Amino acid sequence: MTKIKNIVVLTGAGISAESGIKTFRDTGGLWEDYPVEQVATPQGYAADPDLVHRFYNARRKDLKTVKPNPAHEALARLEKGLIEKGGYMTLITQNVDDLHERGGSENIIHMHGELTSQWCTACQHKFYSQGEFTPKSICPKCDVAGKIRPDIVWFGEMPYRMDTIELAVMNCELFVSIGTSGAVYPAAGYVQMARSLGKQTLEINLERSEGSHHFHETRQGKAGKLVSVWVDEILNG
Repeated sequence: MTKIKNIVVLTGAGISAESGIKTFRDTGGLWEDYPVEQVATPQGYAADPDLVHRFYNARRKDLKTVKPNPAHEALARLEKGLIEKGGYMTLITQNVDDLHERGGSENIIHMHGELTSQWCTACQHKFYSQGEFTPKSICPKCDVAGKIRPDIVWFGEMPYRMDTIELAVMNCELFVSIGTSGAVYPAAGYVQMARSLGKQTLEINLERSEGSHHFHETRQGKAGKLVSVWVDEILNG
């Protein structure tokens, strides 16, 4: 994997879990506290918006207690290193936290939205905030109350920037998946797209994912260690 200059990296919950963020799927995770139907679907929001706001208020509060780990920082180093070599990296994340940004990465696509972004469905304004919201919160742009929801892609909704993501996969030389379960589509299908187009593929995960057989290579272990080693290989190759 030497002399590669155009890389697409897809990250999932596993990379954030190493910073202490609870995931939905793991034992002791968020699904055990809150059924996904209640807090991560349009129907759940319509039925109990107060519960949904309290859930995401708590998730934003949790962000203040965690920090980027060496894997986040290594990806930022890779992005900068590739640019210096005339290359390019597109970082696609399924995570809604801001650890990639805080780790130093800049070219990030949050395909499932962001905890620190709010969306007024009255005027379609989206705005950054780390504050708390309720069903009575007022939009800072249109002054309408009761129309602000978390800017999160819930189950049954279309992920963001799909065209941009697919174009990035089509144009890359190497597709890398880090800390993903390989179970959630459309993200789980990107490796198949990459393989069908003749791209090199690499998986870095704590254990083999459901889609491991689609990758040319799988490296198992903690992302905080393995990603740093892999980044060194790319930048020094």
